[in-house]
Amino acid sequence: MNFKFHAFATVTFPSPSSNPTSKALVPPNLSKLYLLNRQNPKPRLSIYKTLESAKCPRLQIRATANNQGESGNWTKWLPRGVVAADRILRLISSATSSPISQFISSPTTFLHSVDPRIKLVWLLALVLLPARSHIIMRFGLVVYLACLSVWILPTQVWMDQLGRVSFLSGLLFIMLGLGSDGAPPLVQLRTPPPAMMGLPNLPDSLGGYSYLVMKLGPLQLTRKGLSVASTAACLTFTIFQSASLCLTTTTPEQLASALWWFMRPLRFIGVPVAEITLTLLLSLRFISLVFDEVRNVALGIISRRINWQQLTTMETIDIFVCYVRRIFKNIFSHAEQISQAMIVRGFRGDSSTHKLYFLSDSSIRMEDVVSLLCLIGIIGAAVLSEYLLV
Repeated sequence: MNFKFHAFATVTFPSPSSNPTSKALVPPNLSKLYLLNRQNPKPRLSIYKTLESAKCPRLQIRATANNQGESGNWTKWLPRGVVAADRILRLISSATSSPISQFISSPTTFLHSVDPRIKLVWLLALVLLPARSHIIMRFGLVVYLACLSVWILPTQVWMDQLGRVSFLSGLLFIMLGLGSDGAPPLVQLRTPPPAMMGLPNLPDSLGGYSYLVMKLGPLQLTRKGLSVASTAACLTFTIFQSASLCLTTTTPEQLASALWWFMRPLRFIGVPVAEITLTLLLSLRFISLVFDEVRNVALGIISRRINWQQLTTMETIDIFVCYVRRIFKNIFSHAEQISQAMIVRGFRGDSSTHKLYFLSDSSIRMEDVVSLLCLIGIIGAAVLSEYLLV
Protein backbone atom coordinates (compact mmCIF):
# COMPACT_ATOMS: atom_id res chain seq x y z
CA MET A 1 0.00 0.00 0.00
CA ASN A 2 1.28 3.48 -0.95
CA PHE A 3 0.74 6.46 1.29
CA LYS A 4 1.12 10.11 0.39
CA PHE A 5 2.54 12.45 2.95
CA HIS A 6 1.96 16.19 2.80
CA ALA A 7 3.82 18.71 4.84
CA PHE A 8 1.59 21.36 6.34
CA ALA A 9 2.81 24.63 7.63
CA THR A 10 2.29 25.16 11.32
CA VAL A 11 0.65 28.32 12.48
CA THR A 12 1.45 29.86 15.85
CA PHE A 13 -0.78 32.47 17.43
CA PRO A 14 0.48 34.99 19.90
CA SER A 15 -0.70 34.69 23.46
CA PRO A 16 -3.60 37.00 24.28
CA SER A 17 -2.76 40.19 26.09
CA SER A 18 -3.90 41.07 29.55
CA ASN A 19 -6.50 43.49 28.10
CA PRO A 20 -7.97 41.60 25.15
CA THR A 21 -9.87 43.50 22.46
CA SER A 22 -11.63 42.48 19.31
CA LYS A 23 -8.54 43.31 17.23
CA ALA A 24 -6.05 41.67 19.55
CA LEU A 25 -7.87 38.34 19.40
CA VAL A 26 -7.23 38.02 15.60
CA PRO A 27 -3.56 37.52 14.58
CA PRO A 28 -2.23 40.02 12.03
CA ASN A 29 -0.91 37.38 9.59
CA LEU A 30 -4.21 35.53 9.26
CA SER A 31 -5.16 37.26 5.98
CA LYS A 32 -1.71 36.61 4.45
CA LEU A 33 -1.94 32.94 5.31
CA TYR A 34 -5.32 32.70 3.66
CA LEU A 35 -3.96 34.35 0.42
CA LEU A 36 -0.99 31.98 0.29
CA ASN A 37 -3.29 29.01 0.52
CA ARG A 38 -5.40 30.35 -2.33
CA GLN A 39 -2.36 30.80 -4.60
CA ASN A 40 -0.88 27.37 -3.82
CA PRO A 41 -3.85 24.97 -3.62
CA LYS A 42 -1.79 21.74 -3.54
CA PRO A 43 -1.91 21.23 0.20
CA ARG A 44 -5.61 22.23 0.10
CA LEU A 45 -5.30 23.80 3.53
CA SER A 46 -8.04 26.18 4.61
CA ILE A 47 -8.03 27.70 8.02
CA TYR A 48 -11.84 27.94 8.09
CA LYS A 49 -12.36 24.28 7.15
CA THR A 50 -9.76 23.25 9.69
CA LEU A 51 -11.56 25.16 12.42
CA GLU A 52 -14.94 23.74 11.37
CA SER A 53 -13.64 20.17 11.50
CA ALA A 54 -12.26 20.78 14.97
CA LYS A 55 -15.65 21.79 16.37
CA CYS A 56 -17.21 19.34 18.82
CA PRO A 57 -20.90 19.20 19.72
CA ARG A 58 -21.59 20.54 23.18
CA LEU A 59 -24.66 20.34 25.38
CA GLN A 60 -25.37 23.52 27.27
CA ILE A 61 -27.83 23.72 30.19
CA ARG A 62 -28.98 27.07 31.47
CA ALA A 63 -30.73 27.60 34.78
CA THR A 64 -31.69 31.04 36.02
CA ALA A 65 -33.37 32.43 39.05
CA ASN A 66 -35.25 35.64 39.56
CA ASN A 67 -34.08 38.62 41.53
CA GLN A 68 -35.74 37.43 44.74
CA GLY A 69 -33.57 34.31 44.80
CA GLU A 70 -36.42 31.95 43.91
CA SER A 71 -35.98 29.29 41.29
CA GLY A 72 -37.82 29.59 38.02
CA ASN A 73 -40.28 27.25 36.37
CA TRP A 74 -37.45 25.00 35.20
CA THR A 75 -37.25 23.35 38.64
CA LYS A 76 -40.46 21.40 38.12
CA TRP A 77 -38.92 19.66 35.10
CA LEU A 78 -35.97 18.32 37.07
CA PRO A 79 -36.08 14.52 37.57
CA ARG A 80 -36.88 13.53 41.11
CA GLY A 81 -37.03 10.18 42.90
CA VAL A 82 -40.33 8.44 42.33
CA VAL A 83 -40.11 6.33 45.47
CA ALA A 84 -38.51 8.69 47.95
CA ALA A 85 -38.21 7.92 51.64
CA ASP A 86 -39.98 11.13 52.64
CA ARG A 87 -42.89 10.34 50.34
CA ILE A 88 -43.23 6.83 51.80
CA LEU A 89 -43.39 8.21 55.33
CA ARG A 90 -45.97 10.81 54.32
CA LEU A 91 -48.11 8.11 52.71
CA ILE A 92 -47.90 6.04 55.89
CA SER A 93 -48.89 8.98 58.07
CA SER A 94 -51.78 9.95 55.79
CA ALA A 95 -53.03 6.36 55.45
CA THR A 96 -53.31 5.95 59.22
CA SER A 97 -54.73 9.42 59.87
CA SER A 98 -58.32 8.31 59.29
CA PRO A 99 -59.78 5.74 61.72
CA ILE A 100 -59.29 2.25 60.28
CA SER A 101 -61.34 -0.50 61.96
CA GLN A 102 -62.06 1.77 64.92
CA PHE A 103 -65.37 2.53 66.53
CA ILE A 104 -66.91 5.87 65.49
CA SER A 105 -69.44 6.99 68.07
CA SER A 106 -70.86 9.95 66.17
CA PRO A 107 -72.90 10.50 64.14
CA THR A 108 -75.21 7.77 65.44
CA THR A 109 -76.87 5.94 62.55
CA PHE A 110 -79.25 3.07 61.93
CA LEU A 111 -76.41 0.54 61.93
CA HIS A 112 -75.20 1.58 65.40
CA SER A 113 -78.41 0.34 67.01
CA VAL A 114 -78.50 -3.07 65.30
CA ASP A 115 -77.77 -6.06 67.54
CA PRO A 116 -74.13 -7.22 67.22
CA ARG A 117 -75.21 -10.85 66.80
CA ILE A 118 -77.13 -9.90 63.67
CA LYS A 119 -74.06 -8.06 62.41
CA LEU A 120 -71.95 -11.21 62.78
CA VAL A 121 -74.56 -13.17 60.81
CA TRP A 122 -74.41 -10.49 58.12
CA LEU A 123 -70.61 -10.81 57.99
CA LEU A 124 -70.83 -14.57 57.53
CA ALA A 125 -73.44 -14.20 54.79
CA LEU A 126 -71.41 -11.57 52.90
CA VAL A 127 -68.39 -13.88 52.92
CA LEU A 128 -70.32 -16.87 51.52
CA LEU A 129 -72.69 -15.19 49.05
CA PRO A 130 -70.20 -13.82 46.44
CA ALA A 131 -68.78 -17.30 45.81
CA ARG A 132 -72.19 -18.98 45.38
CA SER A 133 -74.22 -16.40 43.46
CA HIS A 134 -74.52 -15.03 39.94
CA ILE A 135 -72.16 -12.35 38.64
CA ILE A 136 -74.96 -9.77 38.66
CA MET A 137 -75.64 -10.59 42.29
CA ARG A 138 -71.95 -10.18 43.15
CA PHE A 139 -71.75 -6.70 41.70
CA GLY A 140 -75.10 -5.91 43.32
CA LEU A 141 -73.60 -6.73 46.74
CA VAL A 142 -70.65 -4.45 45.98
CA VAL A 143 -72.95 -1.56 45.06
CA TYR A 144 -75.08 -2.23 48.15
CA LEU A 145 -72.06 -2.09 50.49
CA ALA A 146 -70.73 1.03 48.77
CA CYS A 147 -74.05 2.86 49.19
CA LEU A 148 -74.31 1.71 52.81
CA SER A 149 -70.79 2.99 53.51
CA VAL A 150 -71.60 6.39 52.01
CA TRP A 151 -74.73 6.59 54.16
CA ILE A 152 -73.23 5.36 57.45
CA LEU A 153 -69.63 6.59 57.56
CA PRO A 154 -68.41 10.21 57.65
CA THR A 155 -67.32 11.75 54.37
CA GLN A 156 -63.58 11.66 55.03
CA VAL A 157 -63.69 8.04 56.22
CA TRP A 158 -65.75 6.53 53.40
CA MET A 159 -63.84 8.39 50.68
CA ASP A 160 -60.55 7.08 52.02
CA GLN A 161 -61.74 3.51 52.58
CA LEU A 162 -63.72 3.09 49.36
CA GLY A 163 -60.87 4.52 47.32
CA ARG A 164 -58.29 2.09 48.65
CA VAL A 165 -60.54 -0.98 48.63
CA SER A 166 -61.84 -0.20 45.13
CA PHE A 167 -58.30 0.21 43.81
CA LEU A 168 -57.25 -3.13 45.30
CA SER A 169 -60.34 -4.93 43.98
CA GLY A 170 -60.01 -3.37 40.52
CA LEU A 171 -56.35 -4.34 40.27
CA LEU A 172 -57.21 -7.89 41.32
CA PHE A 173 -60.02 -8.04 38.75
CA ILE A 174 -57.74 -6.97 35.88
CA MET A 175 -54.93 -9.34 36.84
CA LEU A 176 -57.16 -12.39 37.27
CA GLY A 177 -59.41 -11.58 34.32
CA LEU A 178 -56.53 -11.38 31.85
CA GLY A 179 -54.26 -13.87 33.58
CA SER A 180 -56.38 -16.86 34.54
CA ASP A 181 -57.47 -17.74 30.98
CA GLY A 182 -56.01 -14.84 29.00
CA ALA A 183 -53.37 -16.57 26.85
CA PRO A 184 -54.96 -18.86 24.22
CA PRO A 185 -53.60 -22.45 24.39
CA LEU A 186 -51.49 -23.53 21.41
CA VAL A 187 -52.88 -27.05 21.01
CA GLN A 188 -53.94 -29.09 18.05
CA LEU A 189 -56.99 -31.32 17.97
CA ARG A 190 -56.17 -35.02 17.74
CA THR A 191 -59.45 -35.99 16.12
CA PRO A 192 -59.74 -35.33 12.40
CA PRO A 193 -62.33 -32.82 11.19
CA PRO A 194 -65.86 -34.15 10.54
CA ALA A 195 -65.51 -33.70 6.75
CA MET A 196 -62.73 -36.29 6.58
CA MET A 197 -64.86 -38.88 8.34
CA GLY A 198 -67.91 -38.24 6.19
CA LEU A 199 -69.89 -36.54 8.94
CA PRO A 200 -71.74 -33.24 8.58
CA ASN A 201 -70.25 -30.19 10.27
CA LEU A 202 -71.68 -29.25 13.63
CA PRO A 203 -74.09 -26.30 13.34
CA ASP A 204 -73.19 -23.04 14.99
CA SER A 205 -74.93 -21.96 18.14
CA LEU A 206 -78.25 -20.31 17.43
CA GLY A 207 -78.24 -18.31 20.67
CA GLY A 208 -75.12 -16.30 19.92
CA TYR A 209 -73.02 -17.92 22.66
CA SER A 210 -69.37 -16.92 22.67
CA TYR A 211 -66.73 -18.14 25.10
CA LEU A 212 -64.53 -15.15 24.27
CA VAL A 213 -65.82 -11.95 25.86
CA MET A 214 -63.13 -9.44 24.80
CA LYS A 215 -59.72 -9.53 23.16
CA LEU A 216 -56.89 -7.12 23.98
CA GLY A 217 -53.96 -7.82 21.69
CA PRO A 218 -52.33 -11.10 22.73
CA LEU A 219 -54.55 -11.31 25.83
CA GLN A 220 -58.19 -12.24 25.95
CA LEU A 221 -60.99 -12.07 28.49
CA THR A 222 -63.04 -15.27 28.51
CA ARG A 223 -66.08 -16.32 30.46
CA LYS A 224 -63.94 -18.37 32.81
CA GLY A 225 -61.61 -15.45 33.47
CA LEU A 226 -64.57 -13.10 34.01
CA SER A 227 -66.11 -15.50 36.54
CA VAL A 228 -62.86 -15.99 38.48
CA ALA A 229 -62.00 -12.27 38.45
CA SER A 230 -65.47 -11.14 39.51
CA THR A 231 -65.59 -13.68 42.33
CA ALA A 232 -62.18 -12.73 43.73
CA ALA A 233 -62.66 -8.96 43.34
CA CYS A 234 -66.18 -8.91 44.82
CA LEU A 235 -65.15 -11.21 47.65
CA THR A 236 -62.20 -8.95 48.49
CA PHE A 237 -64.39 -5.85 48.46
CA THR A 238 -67.15 -7.38 50.58
CA ILE A 239 -64.76 -8.81 53.18
CA PHE A 240 -62.82 -5.60 53.71
CA GLN A 241 -65.76 -3.18 53.55
CA SER A 242 -68.22 -5.25 55.59
CA ALA A 243 -65.61 -5.78 58.32
CA SER A 244 -64.88 -2.06 58.32
CA LEU A 245 -68.57 -1.21 58.62
CA CYS A 246 -69.01 -3.66 61.48
CA LEU A 247 -65.99 -2.41 63.43
CA THR A 248 -66.80 1.27 62.96
CA THR A 249 -70.40 0.90 64.19
CA THR A 250 -69.87 -1.65 66.99
CA THR A 251 -67.89 -1.36 70.20
CA PRO A 252 -65.31 -4.07 71.06
CA GLU A 253 -67.39 -5.11 74.09
CA GLN A 254 -70.47 -5.70 71.92
CA LEU A 255 -68.52 -7.81 69.40
CA ALA A 256 -66.96 -9.88 72.19
CA SER A 257 -70.39 -10.37 73.74
CA ALA A 258 -71.89 -11.53 70.42
CA LEU A 259 -69.02 -13.97 69.84
CA TRP A 260 -69.37 -15.31 73.39
CA TRP A 261 -73.11 -15.84 72.83
CA PHE A 262 -72.52 -17.89 69.66
CA MET A 263 -69.65 -19.93 71.17
CA ARG A 264 -71.33 -20.63 74.51
CA PRO A 265 -72.54 -24.16 73.54
CA LEU A 266 -68.93 -25.13 72.74
CA ARG A 267 -68.04 -25.02 76.42
CA PHE A 268 -69.48 -28.52 76.86
CA ILE A 269 -66.84 -29.99 74.53
CA GLY A 270 -63.90 -28.27 76.20
CA VAL A 271 -63.46 -25.15 74.06
CA PRO A 272 -61.99 -22.23 76.10
CA VAL A 273 -64.74 -19.78 75.23
CA ALA A 274 -63.85 -17.27 77.95
CA GLU A 275 -60.19 -17.17 76.92
CA ILE A 276 -61.05 -16.70 73.23
CA THR A 277 -63.48 -13.91 74.09
CA LEU A 278 -60.92 -12.11 76.26
CA THR A 279 -58.28 -12.42 73.52
CA LEU A 280 -60.67 -10.95 70.96
CA LEU A 281 -61.54 -8.07 73.29
CA LEU A 282 -57.88 -7.22 73.89
CA SER A 283 -57.11 -7.47 70.16
CA LEU A 284 -59.89 -5.07 69.22
CA ARG A 285 -58.71 -2.62 71.87
CA PHE A 286 -55.12 -2.93 70.64
CA ILE A 287 -55.83 -2.12 66.95
CA SER A 288 -56.14 1.61 67.53
CA LEU A 289 -52.88 1.67 69.52
CA VAL A 290 -50.98 0.06 66.65
CA PHE A 291 -52.22 2.59 64.09
CA ASP A 292 -51.50 5.47 66.45
CA GLU A 293 -47.91 4.32 66.98
CA VAL A 294 -47.27 3.84 63.26
CA ARG A 295 -48.57 7.33 62.53
CA ASN A 296 -46.86 9.07 65.44
CA VAL A 297 -43.42 7.63 64.70
CA ALA A 298 -43.75 8.51 61.00
CA LEU A 299 -44.76 12.07 61.85
CA GLY A 300 -41.80 12.30 64.24
CA ILE A 301 -39.36 11.44 61.45
CA ILE A 302 -41.04 13.85 59.00
CA SER A 303 -40.95 16.72 61.50
CA ARG A 304 -37.14 16.46 61.76
CA ARG A 305 -36.80 17.60 58.12
CA ILE A 306 -34.17 15.06 57.13
CA ASN A 307 -32.35 15.87 53.89
CA TRP A 308 -32.78 12.51 52.20
CA GLN A 309 -30.77 13.53 49.10
CA GLN A 310 -27.58 13.74 51.14
CA LEU A 311 -28.00 10.27 52.65
CA THR A 312 -26.66 7.10 51.14
CA THR A 313 -28.77 4.02 50.50
CA MET A 314 -27.51 2.26 53.61
CA GLU A 315 -28.23 5.30 55.78
CA THR A 316 -31.79 5.47 54.43
CA ILE A 317 -32.30 1.77 55.12
CA ASP A 318 -30.90 2.27 58.63
CA ILE A 319 -33.47 4.99 59.32
CA PHE A 320 -36.31 2.72 58.22
CA VAL A 321 -34.94 -0.11 60.37
CA CYS A 322 -34.89 2.27 63.35
CA TYR A 323 -38.46 3.29 62.43
CA VAL A 324 -39.71 -0.31 62.55
CA ARG A 325 -37.72 -0.99 65.72
CA ARG A 326 -39.26 2.04 67.44
CA ILE A 327 -42.77 0.91 66.45
CA PHE A 328 -42.32 -2.54 67.97
CA LYS A 329 -40.68 -1.08 71.07
CA ASN A 330 -43.64 1.25 71.67
CA ILE A 331 -46.15 -1.54 70.98
CA PHE A 332 -44.47 -3.88 73.45
CA SER A 333 -44.40 -1.05 75.97
CA HIS A 334 -48.17 -0.58 75.60
CA ALA A 335 -48.71 -4.35 75.92
CA GLU A 336 -46.74 -4.40 79.16
CA GLN A 337 -48.77 -1.49 80.52
CA ILE A 338 -52.01 -3.31 79.66
CA SER A 339 -50.82 -6.50 81.38
CA GLN A 340 -49.82 -4.58 84.49
CA ALA A 341 -53.21 -2.84 84.55
CA MET A 342 -54.98 -6.23 84.31
CA ILE A 343 -52.85 -7.66 87.15
CA VAL A 344 -53.67 -4.65 89.35
CA ARG A 345 -57.38 -5.23 88.68
CA GLY A 346 -57.17 -8.83 89.90
CA PHE A 347 -56.48 -10.89 86.77
CA ARG A 348 -54.32 -13.94 87.52
CA GLY A 349 -54.39 -15.80 84.21
CA ASP A 350 -57.61 -17.80 84.61
CA SER A 351 -60.13 -16.39 82.15
CA SER A 352 -63.01 -18.47 83.50
CA THR A 353 -62.81 -16.81 86.93
CA HIS A 354 -62.36 -13.31 85.51
CA LYS A 355 -65.60 -11.36 85.23
CA LEU A 356 -66.23 -9.74 81.85
CA TYR A 357 -68.71 -6.87 81.82
CA PHE A 358 -70.41 -6.65 78.43
CA LEU A 359 -72.31 -3.49 77.57
CA SER A 360 -75.06 -5.07 75.47
CA ASP A 361 -78.84 -5.12 75.44
CA SER A 362 -80.49 -8.40 74.44
CA SER A 363 -83.89 -6.90 73.56
CA ILE A 364 -85.07 -7.16 69.97
CA ARG A 365 -85.95 -3.81 68.40
CA MET A 366 -87.37 -2.67 65.08
CA GLU A 367 -83.90 -2.15 63.59
CA ASP A 368 -83.06 -5.79 64.26
CA VAL A 369 -86.23 -7.02 62.57
CA VAL A 370 -85.57 -4.88 59.48
CA SER A 371 -81.98 -6.15 59.30
CA LEU A 372 -83.10 -9.77 59.50
CA LEU A 373 -85.69 -9.26 56.76
CA CYS A 374 -83.10 -7.63 54.49
CA LEU A 375 -80.70 -10.51 55.15
CA ILE A 376 -83.33 -13.11 54.30
CA GLY A 377 -84.20 -11.21 51.10
CA ILE A 378 -80.57 -11.03 49.94
CA ILE A 379 -79.98 -14.73 50.64
CA GLY A 380 -83.15 -15.64 48.72
CA ALA A 381 -82.14 -13.45 45.78
CA ALA A 382 -78.70 -15.05 45.70
CA VAL A 383 -80.17 -18.55 45.66
CA LEU A 384 -82.70 -17.72 42.95
CA SER A 385 -80.05 -16.05 40.80
CA GLU A 386 -78.37 -19.41 40.28
CA TYR A 387 -81.51 -20.78 38.64
CA LEU A 388 -83.06 -17.76 36.94
CA LEU A 389 -79.99 -15.89 35.68
CA VAL A 390 -78.13 -18.40 33.52
